Amino acid sequence: MTYNGSRVHFDDRVLAHLHIVIIQQFRRNQSFAMSWRDDVAVGNGRSSIWLHPGCELSFKFAGSRLPAISQKWLAQLSASAESATGLIVTNEDGSLAYSVGSNQPY
Repeated sequence: MTYNGSRVHFDDRVLAHLHIVIIQQFRRNQSFAMSWRDDVAVGNGRSSIWLHPGCELSFKFAGSRLPAISQKWLAQLSASAESATGLIVTNEDGSLAYSVGSNQPY
């Protein structure tokens, strides 16, 4: 995912779910924060960005096939995006999702 020229990498399945949730929020003209845990390769901390419908955002998937989409996971991520904390990137089981190593952290 590229945000205002900076890249963060997520597993394709995580990214596919984030793509759907973020686009849904933008279609409703909603802005929100998005936060995730960083991979040890980029400092092992946390990152957060402010997303809004006019921001420069693109998604690049490593694979050519659409991963399986979980409606339950989408609902969890969507509820998170609507909350006061903003979209906290989690795995399908609810555990915090980590970005995967990148040489261009936020």
